[in-house]
Amino acid sequence: MNIGFFVNDIHAEKAVYTTVRLAMTASNRGHHVWFIGTSDFTYDPDDTIRAWAKAAPPKKYRATDKYLGALLGEKGHLERISVNDLDILLLRNNPSEENEFRTWARTAGIIFGRMAMGGGVVVLNDPNGLASALDRMYQQLLPESIRPKTLISRNREKIKSFIKSLGGQGVLKGLKGTGGKSVFVVSTKNQSNLNQMIEAITRTGYVVAQEFLPNAQTGTVRMILMNGEPLRHKGKFAAFQWIRNPDEMRSNIHASGTTQGVKITDDHLRIAEAVRPRLVEDGMFLAGLDIVDNKLMGLDVFSPGGLGNAQKYEKVNFDEAVIMGLENKVDYMKYYKRQFNNADMASL
Repeated sequence: MNIGFFVNDIHAEKAVYTTVRLAMTASNRGHHVWFIGTSDFTYDPDDTIRAWAKAAPPKKYRATDKYLGALLGEKGHLERISVNDLDILLLRNNPSEENEFRTWARTAGIIFGRMAMGGGVVVLNDPNGLASALDRMYQQLLPESIRPKTLISRNREKIKSFIKSLGGQGVLKGLKGTGGKSVFVVSTKNQSNLNQMIEAITRTGYVVAQEFLPNAQTGTVRMILMNGEPLRHKGKFAAFQWIRNPDEMRSNIHASGTTQGVKITDDHLRIAEAVRPRLVEDGMFLAGLDIVDNKLMGLDVFSPGGLGNAQKYEKVNFDEAVIMGLENKVDYMKYYKRQFNNADMASL
């Protein structure tokens, strides 16, 4: 299997990232693995999508830091490849990490991924689905019963009135994801700063105001879904609980804080089932659900992470389960000669 991992910046990858774990696992299973950055695609005059791609030397790696070091080091192999020669292209870039000087990079994977899809490559998550999920409005397409009460507006008085209706408590964040930045908890103690909070977010767009769930202050359950269903391998769910630093409100798993194991409940599974039809319809192969109590606080379909944390507590290699899922898709392609569209293939 030839597999490409599209990321924001190859040199910004870290050994703890799920993308690196998946790439190393695929390499160890004998597959050809390439990393492609946001600047590396070219649409050539012969109507072929090509890319500068880098690969680690083929060998068995025991640790992700060794694999990443080999990928980025002198022995890493750089080659200009035809993207159409890939079996799988995994879009693992995070648009919210692109700053104001690289706004073009936010949609590069979607644009070139669509072209690769037309050439017969299985592109995951589906580029058209990702295009509809570029902002937090996507979560409002999910059933109301699993969402916190939400207002989306730029009107200061409307936002303040909504917070007042919630008893003076709420959460404010931008409609466009910002990697966990500019997320504010409003309480009865900081009402005097509410105008400044709103102003800080409206500089870059709309404000998402949500009800505050008390348990969100202590932690969030991250559950990974694959093919539209909770990822379960050897009887264990790919999930863990993120415990926040008391001074943090971000649900970004790379922010400061700690993790612990978690027992998946009926509420968690009910939320996953409610989300499943939308994920399947939009061709989301991998997704990360962030759950507090019985509400979905966040949905990551661009670069869902946390497989390493889940493995640490469940003692199961979830990376292997994901790569096996990709291997199955390549086999399906051989059997059916691309008789399924890309979005359908994403959840098979």
